[in-house]
Amino acid sequence: MNEQSSWRYTTLGILLSAFAVFIVVQMLRIQLSPQAEALRDKGELYSGTWRTLTPARGQIYDRWGHLLAGNETVYEVGVILNQVENPSTIALAMNAVVDADYDAVFAAASTAPSEDAIYATLARFVTEDQKTRLEQLAKEMQTTYGDRRDPNRPSLKGITFEPRLQRSYPEKDLASNLLGFVNWEGQGFFGIEEKFNHELAGSPKRVWIPFDPNRVEEFPQIPQGTSLILTIDREIQAEVEQIVEKAMEESGSESATIVVMDPHNGDILAAATSPRLDLNEFWRYDEVFEDETPFNRVVSEIYEPGSVFKVLTMASALDGGAVKPKTSFLDTGFIEVGGTIIRNWNGGAWGPQDMLGCMQHSLNVCLAWVATELGANKFYQYLQNFGVGRLTGVDLAGENPGRLKLPGDEDWYEADLGTNSFGQGVAVTPMQMVMAVSAIANEGKMVSPRIVLSMISDGKQYNTTPRISGTPISAKTANQLTNMLTTSLETESSAALVEGYRIAGKTGTAEIPTPFGYTSNQTNASFVGWGPIDDPRFLVYVWLEKPTTSPWGSVVAAPVFREVVERLVVLMNIPNDQMKQQLLEGQ
Repeated sequence: MNEQSSWRYTTLGILLSAFAVFIVVQMLRIQLSPQAEALRDKGELYSGTWRTLTPARGQIYDRWGHLLAGNETVYEVGVILNQVENPSTIALAMNAVVDADYDAVFAAASTAPSEDAIYATLARFVTEDQKTRLEQLAKEMQTTYGDRRDPNRPSLKGITFEPRLQRSYPEKDLASNLLGFVNWEGQGFFGIEEKFNHELAGSPKRVWIPFDPNRVEEFPQIPQGTSLILTIDREIQAEVEQIVEKAMEESGSESATIVVMDPHNGDILAAATSPRLDLNEFWRYDEVFEDETPFNRVVSEIYEPGSVFKVLTMASALDGGAVKPKTSFLDTGFIEVGGTIIRNWNGGAWGPQDMLGCMQHSLNVCLAWVATELGANKFYQYLQNFGVGRLTGVDLAGENPGRLKLPGDEDWYEADLGTNSFGQGVAVTPMQMVMAVSAIANEGKMVSPRIVLSMISDGKQYNTTPRISGTPISAKTANQLTNMLTTSLETESSAALVEGYRIAGKTGTAEIPTPFGYTSNQTNASFVGWGPIDDPRFLVYVWLEKPTTSPWGSVVAAPVFREVVERLVVLMNIPNDQMKQQLLEGQ
């Protein structure tokens, strides 16, 4: 090779190397420049795009796997503006099929396309059936009118459908007060949907989506939100909701609330109240819940419970040693506490009584005396130990802590010791009462109520653990009081009794406070009971607000309790006392 040829090859090699370096530098510059980031965001740098994917919302089931809240595919209907041929046809079709406003759709479809106006939304949450109908109409118009160059020819060209998931509730209003709902934007409101909104919704993820269909295996999969299994039994919930409606009608009450709990582990098997909402039509919320009606009275509405509260007073006094079951008391018909005269529900004097008699006849005078014997400090400490005036921590949004005035508070007076003893001047929720009474039904151990049994995340199931909130009384006290309340119901032939099963319970009738004092014209009627007493499987709380057929809990609430239990023993397969005895003898 001569010297001239060698020089030429050397020069060419240098030029090619320099060109290669230039290309590499340019590639790095483009990759790292702000413009490149913007292009990547727009999906214009490579054959794909960056997108934020929202996971499917987790589902909600009852304890046996019945679906209570799931997801269904709905569609956003829109138009590609530069493809629209006849805005009027589009508006007519949308009005006829999805009941969209004609003028609004016409205006949107008539928008002139531009750099900033490429697409317009016409309707959201269109169902699969509605989408199919629109597609059929578009096909029929295309078949009938073809591509005629007539500016007025019917055409649905330009319409697009973008799928998305929308919350659905296959049971409509079943357990609606517990579940809550999810709005158009995917935000949970009330109940489980609000309390566990973050877990159910999952975590949105920004991912790169290739346009190339051959690279479909690269399409990122993101896990759906956490699914929940509730303690609720769908069959029991449905039965209890029917009883709520029947109780309201027969008693003329403004509302009714029933809670069913397993007193051993705190599982809420059913919690029904009124009114209820078809959750698939959540936008009707304001129509159903007028004025200040709470979405879920079970945890959100506080009220004065009346005589059912006496079980807590008597439990405290028995446990604190202030009285014994056979302690005698002479009822003269009134007692003065803190300068206030307290009388019995009928204004009468009942003479010599023991503590069983005081509970059986629901004597305000006796229970006020019992509270004074225990003393204010001990009495209020016991009530706090029972969780009165505090949140239960149940898995539901919107819980109200209630109100328990304590000695030392500016608005507490010595007379409150007397009135609080029989459930007047203290405000609770039904859930608080259920938790407090569980200590008596569960040998002194008070369980925290729970709604969520398990969580399912990333294919794994995580079970929640029952919690003991405290031991406000001893097992001995709990058994003593259970036997007293059982004997009380049987002696008076209460309307709450269930044939074949021994149960314990207490009625309650509370006058409702007004700005002018208490009135006997309107009451809160209630009943709390549990059984079978040898091994309680259920604890039931009934509350009827302002019944009109009778103000007394023994008349309107006790029969409702009996009806609930009659269904429970069948649905829960609980043998009666005689069958259990036969089984024990056969062992």
